[in-house]
Amino acid sequence: MMTIEELIAIRRSEPWREELRKSKKNKERADIPRVHMNELDPEIRSRNNEEVNLGLTAEQAMQEAQRCLDCPNPTCMNGCPVNINIPTFVKYIEKGDFLSAAKTLKETSALPAVCGRVCPQEKQCEAQCIYIRKMKKEPVAIGYLERFAADYERESGQISVPEVAEKNGKKIAVIGSGPAGLSFAGDMAKLGYEVTVFEALHEIGGVLKYGIPEFRLPNHIVDVEIDNLRQMGVQFIKNCIIGKTVSYENLQEDGFQGIFVASGAGLPNFMNIPGENLIGVMSSNEYLTRVNLMDAANPESDTPVLFGKNVAVIGGGNTAMDSVRTARRLGADRAMIIYRRSEEEMPARVEEVKHAKEEGVEFMTLHNPVEYLGDDKGRVKQMRLQKMELGEPDASGRRSPVPVEGAIETIDVDVVIVSVGVSPNPLVPSSIQGLEVTRKGTIVVNEDTMCSALNDVYAGGDIVRGGATVILAMGDGRKAAAAMHERLK
Repeated sequence: MMTIEELIAIRRSEPWREELRKSKKNKERADIPRVHMNELDPEIRSRNNEEVNLGLTAEQAMQEAQRCLDCPNPTCMNGCPVNINIPTFVKYIEKGDFLSAAKTLKETSALPAVCGRVCPQEKQCEAQCIYIRKMKKEPVAIGYLERFAADYERESGQISVPEVAEKNGKKIAVIGSGPAGLSFAGDMAKLGYEVTVFEALHEIGGVLKYGIPEFRLPNHIVDVEIDNLRQMGVQFIKNCIIGKTVSYENLQEDGFQGIFVASGAGLPNFMNIPGENLIGVMSSNEYLTRVNLMDAANPESDTPVLFGKNVAVIGGGNTAMDSVRTARRLGADRAMIIYRRSEEEMPARVEEVKHAKEEGVEFMTLHNPVEYLGDDKGRVKQMRLQKMELGEPDASGRRSPVPVEGAIETIDVDVVIVSVGVSPNPLVPSSIQGLEVTRKGTIVVNEDTMCSALNDVYAGGDIVRGGATVILAMGDGRKAAAAMHERLK
């Protein structure tokens, strides 16, 4: 029986490529419409916390996989920060061998079910698909297929654990259990290291748990991925703050020969405008962490969150969308996105904007808050908005928003959630003498190895980037693991 590798090799051969170009079958593949994700009805989902995207059926997945044209130079892989063998896992799905597809994903990705849900594939692997680059058609739905394969394996009960090398007796510490830390831990465990992950909070998963709501990434999905790492030998220690509970020197004394800092960027930014200290004005970090991790949606919780009927979220990224959609689920009659640029310039994924609109979120673009007004009890009751217009492009290439003179309006609000970016928490960098840190508080590393100014300390993810995607953080973790292994082996 022909192996999947032999099948791909044949399809990439010159005679086959020429025949494929001319064949009716190739045209039929290209004419297959891209699959649409099955979703919960907006009226239903905006009142509960169930996952919005329902996944593909086996028939949908196999049909979508047929669209792959077996490119001799699969450029889709160039867009994947963790180097997933995309053509191989897609071909396994086309053949109906879903478990082999999942196993292929796990060769390079520690979190395939997570990535299939939250990665911006439209800007990465799918953006490099030949359908977009050469044919001006919709790309193969690589993200949907990744999610399908990972979900199929989990639901089948036949979860495979990646092979790990014989233990080499070398201890490695990971600071932070977010995507960068988990990706690094998985690769180092495969190489035979004794890996211990230290997490400051009471739950493992970092931003995957505290920052992304259940309706977009259910916690039980993250837990299964983490359990896979445990079965590979990774150990997790919760409620442990490196720099306070345990020092860098303590880790060295305990025999850790390498340290990977993946402590993220959990320090919220604010706009420094009048009224930001009013009751009811909070950061998206606080809001989502309390709702996602501390049961704050329950009025009897020890740490309840304020419920608002008129909720404004300041910002246009994925975290802003998560916050405003959470507010709708917590009973907001009017949930608004306030964004100083146009909708076309929003950094949020197109899918997240679409879902928010379907769920009744109001978008006030080209508006910027300049002041919050409070009642006599010190709680926010109104906000003053400056109308904006787009001027000349800034350094990033986007047109800069400029105020429209005299165009200010006042609207009623009782909760304001500020989502205008984050900064690294200075605790870890400041507690390790010798680290080089930028003025923004990020750790300076060699971009090729992720090694810091200290040869036993590597870093990746938001503590280096200052705020980025899950998949870029995971790519940093893989790069750091390869470099640290090269130094220690």
